[in-house]
Amino acid sequence: MELHSNRLKLLPCTIETVAAFSDSDYTFGPHIESYIEELSTQPDLLGWGVWLAIDKTAGTVIGDMGFKGKPDKAGKVEMGYGIIPSEQNKGYATEAIHCLLEWAFNSGQVGAVTAECHEDNAPSIRVLNKVGMEVIQHKEDMIYWLIKKV
Repeated sequence: MELHSNRLKLLPCTIETVAAFSDSDYTFGPHIESYIEELSTQPDLLGWGVWLAIDKTAGTVIGDMGFKGKPDKAGKVEMGYGIIPSEQNKGYATEAIHCLLEWAFNSGQVGAVTAECHEDNAPSIRVLNKVGMEVIQHKEDMIYWLIKKV
């Protein structure tokens, strides 16, 4: 399973995909290890967790993004993302999120995707606006976002 955009290849995190990039400079966070552990006992989580964003030209991991679990009974799933500092402000997050939104909405299981970010995180706010998400709530220092399947 893999997704493609103009500049990126997205691979869901598995033991194999992480091992394939283990000698890279990319730092795999604890959320990846946690997801892989869950995946070992719940194979139907594949795709509903962390995906690696690979620069097609360089063949390097430039970030990770994905979902925080399978869709709920209402068909809603939450998304998160991060791009390494040296690759930020190049449109990679927007490109990757478009791919993941398309995949989720075409899965037949998702009718809405949510996200959250701190109100002072201007780059994330720009990305979420660019992918068509709308602000649904401000609470304390957080902004909550939603996009529905069309």
